[in-house]
Amino acid sequence: MKKAVRLTALAGAAALALSACGAAPEETTGGEATSDFKPCIVSDAGGFDDKSFNQLSFEGASAAAEELGTELVDVQSASESDYKGNVESLVAEGCDAIVTVGFALSATTIESATENPDIDYILVDDAADADFDGEADAENIKPLLYDTAQAAFLAGYLSAGYSEAGKVGTFGGMDFPTVTIFMDGFKQGVDYYNETKGTDVELVGWDGEKGSFTGGFAADPAAKTTAQNILDQGVDVILPVGGPIYQSAMDAIADSGEDVALVGVDADFYESDPATQDIVLTSILKGMDVSTKEAVVASGNEEFDPAPYVGTLENGGVDLAPLHNFEDKVDPALWEEVQTLKESIIAGDVEVKSYLAE
Repeated sequence: MKKAVRLTALAGAAALALSACGAAPEETTGGEATSDFKPCIVSDAGGFDDKSFNQLSFEGASAAAEELGTELVDVQSASESDYKGNVESLVAEGCDAIVTVGFALSATTIESATENPDIDYILVDDAADADFDGEADAENIKPLLYDTAQAAFLAGYLSAGYSEAGKVGTFGGMDFPTVTIFMDGFKQGVDYYNETKGTDVELVGWDGEKGSFTGGFAADPAAKTTAQNILDQGVDVILPVGGPIYQSAMDAIADSGEDVALVGVDADFYESDPATQDIVLTSILKGMDVSTKEAVVASGNEEFDPAPYVGTLENGGVDLAPLHNFEDKVDPALWEEVQTLKESIIAGDVEVKSYLAE
Protein backbone atom coordinates (compact mmCIF):
# COMPACT_ATOMS: atom_id res chain seq x y z
CA MET A 1 0.00 0.00 0.00
CA LYS A 2 1.42 3.38 -0.98
CA LYS A 3 1.87 5.74 1.91
CA ALA A 4 -0.35 8.80 2.18
CA VAL A 5 1.27 12.17 1.61
CA ARG A 6 1.68 14.33 4.71
CA LEU A 7 2.80 17.67 3.33
CA THR A 8 2.58 19.61 6.60
CA ALA A 9 4.59 17.12 8.60
CA LEU A 10 7.23 16.90 5.90
CA ALA A 11 7.58 20.60 5.16
CA GLY A 12 10.34 21.22 7.68
CA ALA A 13 12.40 18.25 6.58
CA ALA A 14 12.00 19.19 2.93
CA ALA A 15 13.14 22.74 3.62
CA LEU A 16 16.27 21.48 5.35
CA ALA A 17 17.07 19.09 2.52
CA LEU A 18 16.64 21.83 -0.06
CA SER A 19 18.98 24.29 1.59
CA ALA A 20 21.87 22.76 -0.36
CA CYS A 21 20.22 22.67 -3.79
CA GLY A 22 18.29 25.88 -4.35
CA ALA A 23 14.60 26.12 -5.14
CA ALA A 24 12.08 23.87 -3.43
CA PRO A 25 10.17 21.27 -5.43
CA GLU A 26 7.12 22.65 -7.20
CA GLU A 27 3.73 20.99 -7.54
CA THR A 28 3.13 21.50 -11.24
CA THR A 29 -0.06 19.72 -12.20
CA GLY A 30 -3.09 21.93 -11.60
CA GLY A 31 -6.40 20.98 -10.07
CA GLU A 32 -7.38 19.47 -6.74
CA ALA A 33 -5.69 16.15 -6.06
CA THR A 34 -8.02 13.17 -5.74
CA SER A 35 -5.29 10.62 -4.95
CA ASP A 36 -2.75 10.41 -2.15
CA PHE A 37 -0.16 9.00 -4.57
CA LYS A 38 2.68 11.47 -5.03
CA PRO A 39 4.76 11.28 -8.23
CA CYS A 40 7.94 13.35 -8.46
CA ILE A 41 10.61 14.11 -11.04
CA VAL A 42 14.11 15.59 -11.04
CA SER A 43 15.90 16.86 -14.15
CA ASP A 44 19.54 16.68 -15.01
CA ALA A 45 21.49 19.89 -15.63
CA GLY A 46 19.65 20.53 -18.91
CA GLY A 47 16.43 21.52 -17.14
CA PHE A 48 12.85 20.78 -18.14
CA ASP A 49 12.82 23.36 -20.93
CA ASP A 50 15.65 21.75 -22.90
CA LYS A 51 13.26 20.90 -25.78
CA SER A 52 14.72 17.41 -25.56
CA PHE A 53 14.76 14.45 -23.17
CA ASN A 54 14.20 16.34 -19.91
CA GLN A 55 11.17 18.06 -21.38
CA LEU A 56 9.74 14.86 -22.84
CA SER A 57 10.14 13.00 -19.55
CA PHE A 58 8.50 15.88 -17.70
CA GLU A 59 5.57 15.87 -20.11
CA GLY A 60 5.12 12.12 -19.60
CA ALA A 61 5.20 12.40 -15.81
CA SER A 62 2.77 15.34 -15.93
CA ALA A 63 0.35 13.35 -18.08
CA ALA A 64 0.58 10.45 -15.64
CA ALA A 65 -0.20 12.72 -12.68
CA GLU A 66 -3.23 14.10 -14.49
CA GLU A 67 -4.50 10.62 -15.32
CA LEU A 68 -4.03 9.49 -11.73
CA GLY A 69 -5.79 12.56 -10.32
CA THR A 70 -2.80 13.81 -8.37
CA GLU A 71 -0.09 16.47 -8.52
CA LEU A 72 3.43 16.12 -9.88
CA VAL A 73 6.26 17.57 -7.83
CA ASP A 74 9.29 18.60 -9.87
CA VAL A 75 12.74 19.95 -9.09
CA GLN A 76 15.34 21.08 -11.60
CA SER A 77 19.09 20.61 -11.37
CA ALA A 78 21.37 23.47 -12.36
CA SER A 79 24.52 21.35 -12.19
CA GLU A 80 25.76 17.89 -11.28
CA SER A 81 26.31 19.01 -7.70
CA ASP A 82 22.52 19.39 -7.32
CA TYR A 83 21.61 15.77 -8.06
CA LYS A 84 22.04 14.22 -4.63
CA GLY A 85 20.37 17.06 -2.75
CA ASN A 86 17.48 17.24 -5.19
CA VAL A 87 16.72 13.54 -4.94
CA GLU A 88 17.00 13.67 -1.14
CA SER A 89 14.53 16.58 -1.13
CA LEU A 90 11.99 14.49 -3.01
CA VAL A 91 12.40 11.63 -0.56
CA ALA A 92 11.78 14.11 2.26
CA GLU A 93 8.77 15.45 0.37
CA GLY A 94 7.12 12.05 0.69
CA CYS A 95 7.28 10.98 -2.94
CA ASP A 96 5.94 7.53 -3.79
CA ALA A 97 7.59 7.41 -7.22
CA ILE A 98 10.63 9.43 -8.31
CA VAL A 99 11.59 9.86 -11.96
CA THR A 100 15.27 10.71 -12.42
CA VAL A 101 16.10 11.96 -15.89
CA GLY A 102 19.38 11.07 -17.53
CA PHE A 103 22.32 8.73 -17.07
CA ALA A 104 24.15 11.37 -15.03
CA LEU A 105 21.68 10.71 -12.20
CA SER A 106 22.30 6.97 -12.18
CA ALA A 107 24.66 6.78 -9.20
CA THR A 108 22.43 9.05 -7.12
CA THR A 109 19.37 7.02 -8.08
CA ILE A 110 20.99 3.74 -7.09
CA GLU A 111 22.08 5.15 -3.74
CA SER A 112 18.68 6.62 -2.94
CA ALA A 113 16.76 3.54 -4.11
CA THR A 114 18.92 1.30 -1.95
CA GLU A 115 18.22 3.48 1.09
CA ASN A 116 14.47 3.80 0.35
CA PRO A 117 13.14 0.42 -0.82
CA ASP A 118 9.49 1.52 -0.42
CA ILE A 119 9.82 4.20 -3.12
CA ASP A 120 9.53 3.35 -6.82
CA TYR A 121 12.35 4.84 -8.91
CA ILE A 122 12.11 5.34 -12.67
CA LEU A 123 15.48 6.08 -14.27
CA VAL A 124 15.39 7.51 -17.78
CA ASP A 125 18.21 6.58 -20.16
CA ASP A 126 20.35 4.36 -17.96
CA ALA A 127 20.32 0.73 -16.83
CA ALA A 128 21.26 1.51 -13.19
CA ASP A 129 23.84 -1.26 -13.48
CA ALA A 130 27.05 0.14 -12.01
CA ASP A 131 28.51 -3.32 -11.40
CA PHE A 132 27.72 -4.46 -14.97
CA ASP A 133 26.09 -7.72 -13.94
CA GLY A 134 23.15 -7.25 -16.30
CA GLU A 135 20.66 -6.20 -13.62
CA ALA A 136 19.66 -2.94 -11.98
CA ASP A 137 21.54 -2.43 -8.72
CA ALA A 138 18.34 -1.95 -6.70
CA GLU A 139 15.14 -3.93 -7.04
CA ASN A 140 12.95 -0.81 -6.93
CA ILE A 141 14.48 0.89 -9.99
CA LYS A 142 12.84 0.61 -13.41
CA PRO A 143 15.28 1.59 -16.18
CA LEU A 144 13.81 3.20 -19.30
CA LEU A 145 16.18 2.56 -22.21
CA TYR A 146 16.00 3.32 -25.92
CA ASP A 147 17.79 1.56 -28.77
CA THR A 148 18.16 4.79 -30.71
CA ALA A 149 20.75 3.19 -32.99
CA GLN A 150 17.82 1.74 -34.94
CA ALA A 151 16.23 5.11 -35.68
CA ALA A 152 19.63 6.75 -36.15
CA PHE A 153 20.41 4.08 -38.78
CA LEU A 154 17.43 5.37 -40.76
CA ALA A 155 18.58 8.97 -40.28
CA GLY A 156 22.07 8.08 -41.50
CA TYR A 157 20.71 6.39 -44.60
CA LEU A 158 18.40 9.35 -45.29
CA SER A 159 21.17 11.89 -44.73
CA ALA A 160 23.59 10.06 -47.03
CA GLY A 161 20.95 9.96 -49.76
CA TYR A 162 20.03 13.61 -49.25
CA SER A 163 23.59 14.98 -49.15
CA GLU A 164 24.80 16.71 -52.30
CA ALA A 165 28.25 17.30 -50.86
CA GLY A 166 28.84 13.61 -50.24
CA LYS A 167 29.73 14.51 -46.63
CA VAL A 168 27.63 14.40 -43.48
CA GLY A 169 28.72 15.07 -39.91
CA THR A 170 27.97 14.38 -36.28
CA PHE A 171 29.28 15.38 -32.87
CA GLY A 172 28.27 14.69 -29.30
CA GLY A 173 28.22 16.27 -25.88
CA MET A 174 30.29 13.64 -24.08
CA ASP A 175 31.63 10.21 -24.99
CA PHE A 176 28.98 8.18 -23.17
CA PRO A 177 27.07 5.14 -24.52
CA THR A 178 23.74 7.00 -24.49
CA VAL A 179 25.33 9.59 -26.79
CA THR A 180 27.44 7.39 -29.03
CA ILE A 181 24.53 5.00 -29.64
CA PHE A 182 23.08 7.72 -31.89
CA MET A 183 26.40 8.26 -33.63
CA ASP A 184 26.94 4.51 -34.10
CA GLY A 185 23.53 4.03 -35.66
CA PHE A 186 24.00 7.08 -37.87
CA LYS A 187 27.33 5.72 -39.11
CA GLN A 188 25.85 2.30 -39.80
CA GLY A 189 23.09 3.94 -41.85
CA VAL A 190 25.59 5.92 -43.91
CA ASP A 191 27.69 2.79 -44.44
CA TYR A 192 24.62 0.80 -45.48
CA TYR A 193 23.67 3.47 -48.01
CA ASN A 194 27.18 3.32 -49.49
CA GLU A 195 27.08 -0.48 -49.63
CA THR A 196 23.70 -0.66 -51.34
CA LYS A 197 24.22 2.31 -53.69
CA GLY A 198 27.91 1.90 -54.51
CA THR A 199 28.59 5.43 -53.25
CA ASP A 200 31.23 6.88 -50.94
CA VAL A 201 29.44 9.36 -48.69
CA GLU A 202 31.83 10.39 -45.92
CA LEU A 203 30.91 10.72 -42.25
CA VAL A 204 32.83 13.42 -40.36
CA GLY A 205 33.00 13.45 -36.57
CA TRP A 206 32.71 9.76 -35.67
CA ASP A 207 34.59 6.72 -36.94
CA GLY A 208 32.90 4.13 -34.74
CA GLU A 209 35.44 4.41 -31.93
CA LYS A 210 36.38 8.06 -31.55
CA GLY A 211 35.01 11.37 -32.66
CA SER A 212 34.17 14.99 -31.86
CA PHE A 213 32.71 15.92 -28.45
CA THR A 214 32.07 19.26 -26.78
CA GLY A 215 32.87 18.08 -23.25
CA GLY A 216 29.41 18.89 -21.91
CA PHE A 217 25.78 19.38 -22.80
CA ALA A 218 25.46 23.16 -22.76
CA ALA A 219 24.88 25.42 -25.75
CA ASP A 220 28.16 27.22 -25.18
CA PRO A 221 31.20 28.43 -27.16
CA ALA A 222 32.79 24.97 -26.99
CA ALA A 223 29.73 23.42 -28.64
CA LYS A 224 29.67 26.09 -31.34
CA THR A 225 33.38 25.64 -32.06
CA THR A 226 32.93 21.87 -32.31
CA ALA A 227 30.04 22.32 -34.73
CA GLN A 228 32.01 24.84 -36.78
CA ASN A 229 34.93 22.43 -37.07
CA ILE A 230 32.56 19.84 -38.52
CA LEU A 231 31.00 22.36 -40.92
CA ASP A 232 34.43 23.53 -42.07
CA GLN A 233 35.01 20.06 -43.52
CA GLY A 234 32.24 20.58 -46.05
CA VAL A 235 29.29 18.64 -44.65
CA ASP A 236 25.76 19.59 -45.64
CA VAL A 237 23.96 17.52 -42.96
CA ILE A 238 24.89 17.60 -39.27
CA LEU A 239 23.69 15.54 -36.28
CA PRO A 240 24.43 17.09 -32.85
CA VAL A 241 23.79 14.60 -30.00
CA GLY A 242 23.37 16.05 -26.54
CA GLY A 243 20.35 18.14 -25.63
CA PRO A 244 20.86 21.90 -26.09
CA ILE A 245 24.12 21.64 -28.07
CA TYR A 246 22.01 21.62 -31.24
CA GLN A 247 21.38 25.33 -30.60
CA SER A 248 25.10 25.98 -30.94
CA ALA A 249 25.08 23.98 -34.17
CA MET A 250 22.29 26.23 -35.46
CA ASP A 251 24.38 29.30 -34.64
CA ALA A 252 27.36 27.82 -36.47
CA ILE A 253 25.21 27.02 -39.49
CA ALA A 254 23.87 30.58 -39.54
CA ASP A 255 27.39 32.02 -39.33
CA SER A 256 28.61 29.74 -42.14
CA GLY A 257 26.03 31.02 -44.60
CA GLU A 258 25.88 27.53 -46.08
CA ASP A 259 22.81 25.41 -46.79
CA VAL A 260 23.21 22.77 -44.09
CA ALA A 261 20.44 20.51 -42.78
CA LEU A 262 20.12 19.63 -39.11
CA VAL A 263 19.12 16.22 -37.70
CA GLY A 264 17.43 16.43 -34.30
CA VAL A 265 17.51 13.97 -31.41
CA ASP A 266 15.05 12.83 -28.74
CA ALA A 267 12.12 15.10 -29.66
CA ASP A 268 10.75 16.13 -33.05
CA PHE A 269 12.63 19.43 -33.30
CA TYR A 270 10.13 20.78 -35.84
CA GLU A 271 7.44 20.53 -33.16
CA SER A 272 9.48 21.28 -30.02
CA ASP A 273 11.52 24.22 -31.34
CA PRO A 274 9.97 26.27 -34.17
CA ALA A 275 13.35 27.98 -34.72
CA THR A 276 14.57 24.77 -36.35
CA GLN A 277 11.73 24.41 -38.86
CA ASP A 278 13.62 25.76 -41.87
CA ILE A 279 16.71 23.61 -41.35
CA VAL A 280 15.67 20.36 -39.64
CA LEU A 281 15.69 17.43 -42.05
CA THR A 282 14.25 14.97 -39.54
CA SER A 283 14.68 13.96 -35.89
CA ILE A 284 15.64 10.71 -34.19
CA LEU A 285 12.82 10.18 -31.73
CA LYS A 286 12.86 8.64 -28.26
CA GLY A 287 9.40 8.03 -26.81
CA MET A 288 10.36 9.13 -23.32
CA ASP A 289 7.06 10.87 -22.75
CA VAL A 290 5.04 7.71 -23.39
CA SER A 291 7.31 5.30 -21.48
CA THR A 292 7.65 7.67 -18.51
CA LYS A 293 3.90 8.13 -18.34
CA GLU A 294 3.29 4.38 -18.45
CA ALA A 295 5.83 3.69 -15.69
CA VAL A 296 4.42 6.38 -13.37
CA VAL A 297 0.82 5.29 -13.97
CA ALA A 298 1.78 1.69 -13.21
CA SER A 299 3.36 2.82 -9.93
CA GLY A 300 0.27 4.82 -9.02
CA ASN A 301 -1.94 1.81 -9.72
CA GLU A 302 0.18 -0.51 -7.54
CA GLU A 303 1.44 -2.27 -10.69
CA PHE A 304 5.07 -1.14 -10.68
CA ASP A 305 7.27 -3.52 -12.66
CA PRO A 306 11.03 -2.93 -12.32
CA ALA A 307 11.84 -4.90 -15.47
CA PRO A 308 13.79 -2.66 -17.88
CA TYR A 309 11.91 -1.10 -20.77
CA VAL A 310 13.80 -0.95 -24.08
CA GLY A 311 12.29 1.23 -26.81
CA THR A 312 12.73 -0.08 -30.36
CA LEU A 313 11.32 0.59 -33.81
CA GLU A 314 9.07 -2.42 -33.35
CA ASN A 315 7.40 -1.20 -30.15
CA GLY A 316 7.45 2.46 -31.16
CA GLY A 317 9.88 3.49 -28.43
CA VAL A 318 12.16 4.99 -31.08
CA ASP A 319 11.33 6.29 -34.54
CA LEU A 320 12.16 8.81 -37.23
CA ALA A 321 10.19 12.06 -37.39
CA PRO A 322 8.39 13.20 -40.56
CA LEU A 323 10.22 15.36 -43.08
CA HIS A 324 7.93 18.35 -42.50
CA ASN A 325 9.38 21.29 -44.50
CA PHE A 326 11.87 19.00 -46.22
CA GLU A 327 9.19 16.84 -47.82
CA ASP A 328 9.59 18.69 -51.13
CA LYS A 329 13.39 18.60 -50.87
CA VAL A 330 13.81 14.86 -50.38
CA ASP A 331 13.42 12.48 -53.30
CA PRO A 332 10.19 10.51 -52.66
CA ALA A 333 11.99 7.34 -53.74
CA LEU A 334 14.61 7.90 -51.02
CA TRP A 335 11.94 8.40 -48.36
CA GLU A 336 10.21 5.22 -49.55
CA GLU A 337 13.51 3.36 -49.20
CA VAL A 338 13.78 4.63 -45.61
CA GLN A 339 10.30 3.26 -44.81
CA THR A 340 11.16 -0.10 -46.36
CA LEU A 341 14.42 -0.15 -44.42
CA LYS A 342 12.49 0.47 -41.21
CA GLU A 343 10.37 -2.61 -41.85
CA SER A 344 13.49 -4.64 -42.67
CA ILE A 345 15.08 -3.68 -39.35
CA ILE A 346 11.90 -4.62 -37.48
CA ALA A 347 11.77 -7.95 -39.30
CA GLY A 348 15.42 -8.65 -38.45
CA ASP A 349 16.51 -8.70 -42.08
CA VAL A 350 18.85 -5.74 -41.50
CA GLU A 351 20.94 -5.83 -38.34
CA VAL A 352 21.65 -2.67 -36.36
CA LYS A 353 24.39 -3.11 -33.77
CA SER A 354 24.27 -1.39 -30.38
CA TYR A 355 24.93 -2.12 -26.72
CA LEU A 356 21.14 -2.51 -26.31
CA ALA A 357 20.60 -4.74 -29.32
CA GLU A 358 20.57 -7.90 -27.22
